[in-house]
Amino acid sequence: MRRGRLHGRIFRWFGAAILTTGVVIALLFHFLGDGGSWAKERDGALRFVSQQLARTWDDPPARAELVSALGRDLDLGLVLRDTAGVVLDRAGACVRVSFTVQVPDHGVLSVCAPRHRSGVPWRLGLAFLVAVAVLWGASGRIARRIARPIVHLAGVARDLGDGKLASRARLDRRALGEIGTLTTAINDMAGKIERQMRDQRELLATVSHELRTPLGRIRVIGDLLASTADPVRLAQLEREVLEMDRLVGELLASARVDFSALTPTRLDAAALAATALERLHQPAGRLHVEAEDRHVEADATLLLRAISNLIDNAERHGKGLVRLSLRSRPGHLVFEAEDAGPGFTEAEMARAFEPFQRRGAGGDDGRSLGLGLSLVRRIAEAHHGTAYVRNGARGGAVVGVELPSVRPG
Repeated sequence: MRRGRLHGRIFRWFGAAILTTGVVIALLFHFLGDGGSWAKERDGALRFVSQQLARTWDDPPARAELVSALGRDLDLGLVLRDTAGVVLDRAGACVRVSFTVQVPDHGVLSVCAPRHRSGVPWRLGLAFLVAVAVLWGASGRIARRIARPIVHLAGVARDLGDGKLASRARLDRRALGEIGTLTTAINDMAGKIERQMRDQRELLATVSHELRTPLGRIRVIGDLLASTADPVRLAQLEREVLEMDRLVGELLASARVDFSALTPTRLDAAALAATALERLHQPAGRLHVEAEDRHVEADATLLLRAISNLIDNAERHGKGLVRLSLRSRPGHLVFEAEDAGPGFTEAEMARAFEPFQRRGAGGDDGRSLGLGLSLVRRIAEAHHGTAYVRNGARGGAVVGVELPSVRPG
């Protein structure tokens, strides 16, 4: 559609330029043409005819022959009248008087254009239209050649913005000049971005591995010290280790979304929700399935992370999870986590999906929401779905994710 609009705009501008040029040329011919010389020649011819008629006026046969010869040679209709208006001689058909020639002291000659002369302007108009059509058709081809590479480059830029880093501009080798330079620059930029993103993925994977290795060792040391160390201190250490592990997991999931590193498969949404509850040590009875169609096309790791974040958000910031619901809407599956907290204020609801937002009094101790809900929304959008928050009718907050469903095959 964009290509069509660009092509159409260029095409219309070409047409307007052609018509404007034609009008300007006609005006120039009109104002700068040799109109004075033509008028002098016309007046001279009319005087000559008047003199010849005056010379033969008293010789009717010669006068009639002169009128007949003028009508025949000039292909005009002529009517000669005396001063009393009596028709003396006639040549050709006279439909409409174009102009008159005065014969002093004798009479007047009326000059008429015959009927078939009306076809001349029609032919001229047709020729003008054909010329305009040919030029405009050629301009359409030119417009298409101009618009095609620009639209192609815009599509490549859009693909790069959507994370399709392998996209490259492929134009005809004959595309030289600025378009060729722009094509080379976009391809070079895309190559550099792709290399940088690949390097960042490798760096993130390495750093995450290096972070989780000492975290695992700390947990082992904590287990070894369980019999001798202060239980309160050990519990604090365990919570901090789990928090760091959670943050590392969220950063990894966020990076996968950033790099579009998704591996969609056909999943049983209810089974995935049950797994999330089990991993977070939540009772299986808190899962309420109200959907007949329970299949979804998604990345298992990322969707599990999104469901886990819904549960974790309810536990950490909403005074505990009340229920995790799985419902179906036409063509969609909905995951909703309902908590027992006071719900969101209007200000909190507007910023709920922003990273590192804090909830006020009543929800928790003011701790940051971290990447939790922000990551939920990004994972939902990466799967062509949506995320939302609302306050429940019976109190508490409801945070949901809606994804396209897949019918079981």
